[in-house]
Amino acid sequence: MDSNFLYYSLELVAGSGSVLTIEQRAALQTSLVILKKNYKLKRVLFWGKILGLKKDYFIAQGRGEDEMKDRNNLYSFNCMDWFLLPPATDSMIEKVSKATKGRFVGDPSYVYEQMVHSGDEAVEEASVTVATKVSEEKRLAVTIHHIDEEVTVVPRGAFIKNPHGLVQINRSFGGLSDSEARKLDNFMHLSEPKNAKRKSIHEMGEYSPAIDFLDVLSDDIPKGSWSLQFECASKVCVLRSLLWLGLTFYHMPMTPQHGYIYIGDGMKNLNLPFML
Repeated sequence: MDSNFLYYSLELVAGSGSVLTIEQRAALQTSLVILKKNYKLKRVLFWGKILGLKKDYFIAQGRGEDEMKDRNNLYSFNCMDWFLLPPATDSMIEKVSKATKGRFVGDPSYVYEQMVHSGDEAVEEASVTVATKVSEEKRLAVTIHHIDEEVTVVPRGAFIKNPHGLVQINRSFGGLSDSEARKLDNFMHLSEPKNAKRKSIHEMGEYSPAIDFLDVLSDDIPKGSWSLQFECASKVCVLRSLLWLGLTFYHMPMTPQHGYIYIGDGMKNLNLPFML
């Protein structure tokens, strides 16, 4: 959620338990402004919080000229001092998927290890053990990358792709209507599209390449991985992900106000297909 509307946005998602203390809000309000200036960012979002056994990671995300490609993730333990996370590379993602499991510890220097046995385990001399090591800082970067790829949400029309291919905020976006906000077809992932055929093209009866370049939530697999409700006297549309429990998105129909926050343990709900 945009740091300029942090207090306002947090109130709208409080029904999901996504709350911060008064001290944390005050610290974020100050530090995110300084962060934006120091890193020369176009926009700064408070991304959320990943819960650890010892400490929690507060996450901020800086956006550049391209809202999808120009992203920098930072973490903090006190909402004041921020540390830049490395970008999630393919090799890093592979190592993290092999070596990490369980809850986050809350220590970026903590090292996860995976022991791999090669050779004939029946013969002790032929068995060789190889360790795959990865730090929790890298695991944090990869987890944020996965959540951004799979469950970030924006209303249809909130972002446009300009003639140069840059994805930017649509300044003329006035919000979805009340009836539009009740359909998953009108909400999209702000990530690289994976579906060649998108429902918004043929179900809505209108297609604009400038805004219909993203995947719609109704195409997500498994079906039923989103909960859509109206809260605050039916004035606010709230979407919750059942795949990444803790991801909450809000949008006020007929206004450009929208945003999302993740507060959870950073673990994907792999049992979802069996729960639906």
